[in-house]
Amino acid sequence: MITLSLPSPAKFIPPSSKSKNLKSRRIRNPDFEALKDTLIRQANVGNLKQAISTLDHISQMGFTPDLTSYTVLLKSCIRTRNFQIGQLLHSKLNDSPLEPDTILLNSLISLYSKMGSWETAEKIFESMGEKRDLVSWSAMISCYAHCGMELESVFTFFDMVEFGEYPNQFCFSAVIQACCSAELGWLGLAIFGFVIKTGYFESDICVGCALIDLFAKGFSDLRSANKVFDRMPERNLVTWTLMITRFSQLGASRDAARLFLEMVSVGFVPDRFTFSGVLSACAEPGLSLLGRQLHGWVIKSRLSSDVCVGCSLVDMYAKSTMDGSMDDSRKVFDRMADHNVMSWTSIITGYVQSGHYDTEAIKLYCRMIDSPVKPNHFTFSCLLKACGNLSNPAIGEQIYNHAVKLGLASVNCVANSLISMYAKSGRMEEARKAFELLFEKNLVSYNIIVDGYSKSLDSAEAFELLSHIDSEVGVDAFTFASLLSGAASVGAVGKGEQIHSRVLKAGIQSNQSVCNALISMYSRCGNIEAAFQVFEGMEDRNVISWTSIITGFAKHGFAHRAVELFNQMLEDDIKPNEVTYIAVLSACSHVGLVDEGWKYFDSMSKNHGITPRMEHYACMVDLLGRSGSLEKAVQFIKSLPLNVDALVWRTLLGACQVHGNLQLGKYASEMILEQEPNDPAAHVLLSNLYASRGQWEEVAKIRKDMKEKRLVKEAGCSWIEAENSVHKFYVGDTMHPKAKEIYEKLGKVALKIKEIGYVPNTDLVLHEVEDEQKEQYLFQHSEKIALAFGLISTSKQKPIRIFKNLRVCGDCHNAMKFISVAEGREIIIRDSNRFHHIKDGLCSCNDYW
Repeated sequence: MITLSLPSPAKFIPPSSKSKNLKSRRIRNPDFEALKDTLIRQANVGNLKQAISTLDHISQMGFTPDLTSYTVLLKSCIRTRNFQIGQLLHSKLNDSPLEPDTILLNSLISLYSKMGSWETAEKIFESMGEKRDLVSWSAMISCYAHCGMELESVFTFFDMVEFGEYPNQFCFSAVIQACCSAELGWLGLAIFGFVIKTGYFESDICVGCALIDLFAKGFSDLRSANKVFDRMPERNLVTWTLMITRFSQLGASRDAARLFLEMVSVGFVPDRFTFSGVLSACAEPGLSLLGRQLHGWVIKSRLSSDVCVGCSLVDMYAKSTMDGSMDDSRKVFDRMADHNVMSWTSIITGYVQSGHYDTEAIKLYCRMIDSPVKPNHFTFSCLLKACGNLSNPAIGEQIYNHAVKLGLASVNCVANSLISMYAKSGRMEEARKAFELLFEKNLVSYNIIVDGYSKSLDSAEAFELLSHIDSEVGVDAFTFASLLSGAASVGAVGKGEQIHSRVLKAGIQSNQSVCNALISMYSRCGNIEAAFQVFEGMEDRNVISWTSIITGFAKHGFAHRAVELFNQMLEDDIKPNEVTYIAVLSACSHVGLVDEGWKYFDSMSKNHGITPRMEHYACMVDLLGRSGSLEKAVQFIKSLPLNVDALVWRTLLGACQVHGNLQLGKYASEMILEQEPNDPAAHVLLSNLYASRGQWEEVAKIRKDMKEKRLVKEAGCSWIEAENSVHKFYVGDTMHPKAKEIYEKLGKVALKIKEIGYVPNTDLVLHEVEDEQKEQYLFQHSEKIALAFGLISTSKQKPIRIFKNLRVCGDCHNAMKFISVAEGREIIIRDSNRFHHIKDGLCSCNDYW
């Protein structure tokens, strides 16, 4: 048997071997027998303090308590988990002239096992020698399993068999429970074969429950777990509850609900553990009605005050609401008589996960720390996530300091959440410092920092970390997905292709999340056909896969293919979600499919029960606005059952600028500024609208207002990948090492395209300057500079892929069509709205954008 090198256990004094010929008068003494009976009665009903007093009284009367008295008392201590009195009894036993028998020593092993003191239990077990019986071995196997020493538990089981003891149901249950992990599951299967040979498989409930856990926890194999359950000749409430809980935990919510109803139908009455398991399953939106019915049952069963059930109800209501409301969840929480760390953490987690109430979660935390309950590491992890969502690291740092005081800051999930908070707040320098200070970095830590760099558009740092991850902890699907996201965010298709090749080498090309990330990467990098090839090669597609490819075709202006894929998705019985409908409505908007757009908008709630969100309303306003139906767009907004937010009005304002409708544009900007007075985009769009009409005084007023409010317009920039690096350009940029070559090429290209009919559209220069200077401004736009760099830096056989953070300039769009002819190059440009595929003087948008 192997043992761990741990600190020395508390000293165990083995019983002395002094003569104990105790055929004394006490056996026949009626006073002793009466006191002994009293002691046993007190122990059996759990009055341990009185029983100990009786034990002391026996000694004071000159009698020596017998082994039976100690055994009964120890078992009562174990049953009531009164370990302190159990240790006191052990001390008294050592001071007595008694020599413990096997039964008493087995009880001591169980006592220290329950306490988690495996060292003392092990010393007692080792001291027993030939006194060990099957119960001793079972107790020690169970002790190691209970103390998280699974391998020792398994090796002790093998030692027992070699020693000549034949395992019973308790041995099998204990050792199988020790194997209920992904690491040791294979050993559990070997023991399972032994179980079948002995006949315990179909004869003992405890063994059956352990095997259910082996398959569920060790292999996430609910099918095999269910087979074990079906073959059990006898099932009790514990068995049913275990199956319901495991199905719920592994995402098979409907099966968990089905099992619950089946259990009730055969006559079992659910207890608090059963309700907790099935209520967790009812957190799935489709089971919310059953969850509410069960809530009524809980109240009738007088279990609503139970903390465990209350936590499950809080969690169920938080997760099952379609609109993200926390009202029902909060009502349950407020009605709970007592709160523990689980209930506080459940309600705080609910508010954070709902996506709308991070501030409320922090307020609850302030209430929690005023209560006697202290937060745990899960509480802090969730709160730091809330601070990340709010981009408020200042509050997060205060919360983290509290975690430091409670000694929880070094727990991995807390430290990782701190890194994530800084990353979400755009403070990558602090995120990196927190990452470097981590004593023990795991794969989650690396993935968070990589994902942070990817989303902050600093993909170079993300890619540099890849080699460290690979050598230290290994790369998983999430790492690749984050790196692909980083490549997509900056349009680095070359880096994306390198990651794709790494995915193939790692053999995870069939991983669903990686495939979804590849679809998104190729699509966002301008290679929609490569994205479609990945999609076509997928064996298992989920709603994210379908939504990603539909979004890709929509962004590239291939609306009809997007709509075809949406219909194919419905035929394959994949239920669309809110994001899928945003993709379909955007596709219709990009090409002016107004009637089709209305059809899909109406089908959201009628066919799939999806309540439209602001993004869907914005899509419809965009659809009407692009087509020039601005009045209809306003009527649509006014007909909505709720007050629309700035996103919808901003969409209308953008359409007003395109169509030059100053009156509606002013109205839309007023609506935006009423909700968001410091929105720079609204000021800029209205200023541009006035400028396009030559109303320079109004433009000056807006610019003055922006200056007073210290509102800064987002600087337009374009970037392009070349020579495996991303090159970024701003308006009039001269900082690039090849600036001289770029402007020389730009000058030559300008002459070429003018010869074949290009005329600069100086109306698009929204500055009050001479026409000649306006033309110079036009040729200093970042997308033209990026294009010139692409012409001198990329192979003629490959398309030039340009990315811009704002909407592409109308003159640049027109110039690129002429350049595609003059230079014989295909140009793909991605702006904030969509892709433009330009070739032979034509654009995929058909100038409808």
